[in-house]
Amino acid sequence: MAQFVVRQLEDAVKARLQQRAKRHGRSMEEEVRQILRSAAREEQRTVVNLGTRIAARFKKAGLTDDLPELRGEPARPADFAR
Repeated sequence: MAQFVVRQLEDAVKARLQQRAKRHGRSMEEEVRQILRSAAREEQRTVVNLGTRIAARFKKAGLTDDLPELRGEPARPADFAR
């Protein structure tokens, strides 16, 4: 098993890790191991962007047009009156 030391960790971060470990009923060391395992698993996942997921979901319904890019646009309510 590998080991490593984390130096110069802020006291506030250590305190939050201790609180989190206590909430989960485990030692801080085990909590950090769980966090690292989770982060390593997420790195292996292929991230599919939201627009791609929406297009795939509605493709079965006949959606063939491109969806407009709304990045940076303010949120607005849907207009179902059309």
